[in-house]
Amino acid sequence: MGEGDCHGFYVLFLRVTKQYLPHVARLCLISTFLEDGIRMWFQWSEQRDYIDTTWNCGYLLASSFVFLNLLGQLTGCVLVLSRNFVQYACFGLFGIIALQTIAYSILWDLKFLMRNLALGGGLLLLLAESRSEGKSMFAGVPTMRESSPKQYMQLGGRVLLVLMFMTLLHLDASFFSIVQNIVGTALMILVAIGFKTKLAALTLVVWLFAINVYFNAFWTIPVYKPMHDFLKYDFFQTMSVIGGLLLVVALGPGGVSMDEKKKEW
Repeated sequence: MGEGDCHGFYVLFLRVTKQYLPHVARLCLISTFLEDGIRMWFQWSEQRDYIDTTWNCGYLLASSFVFLNLLGQLTGCVLVLSRNFVQYACFGLFGIIALQTIAYSILWDLKFLMRNLALGGGLLLLLAESRSEGKSMFAGVPTMRESSPKQYMQLGGRVLLVLMFMTLLHLDASFFSIVQNIVGTALMILVAIGFKTKLAALTLVVWLFAINVYFNAFWTIPVYKPMHDFLKYDFFQTMSVIGGLLLVVALGPGGVSMDEKKKEW
């Protein structure tokens, strides 16, 4: 398949998926919050006891923490999927990420911190999308080409999303790892600076999905083993980052990007 055929396939893919790609992106994006909220329900006692033991905060505060996580995440997911009060849902989910980062001591684990920041990047892109939807209500009214807050939300979201891939880089000297690191780093830079953004983001989606299914196959581990929950958490968090990348594919990089600047040259 030549370069022209690849480009033709890419354009056809975007045209065919244009209508439902944003919906798939939002579902993927909230998947980790949905899974975690449901897990809080089924593992209420374990989560409460963990928080109580770690922080020595007592039964009442530990129970309140679990309830807040459960209610905040499930409510946020419902609002995002129903397209109601999406901005408030995003702020609530930002709060959940910050709360869990502190409560579970993620702040001191660089890998998990970078993945949480990548998840925040996906929420920033969702917030930017919700702002554009709000403005579409006033179609036909003269406005600036694109609001600065939305532009910088998209830029911040793109930059934070690539942090996920930095946790996947391997430092060993095998040929496969070297190639993977070089290609992955190049794609990350393209997404961050907004050059050939949709194609680079789509390539990262395919790459990340393949890695996710292969390395985080929690369904192959018995439910009673701790590794099952660990891989399940990792799997859905990765799916949320995929959702953020799909938003980039669906909506483009925004105004602060090389792709946008090329139109002015």
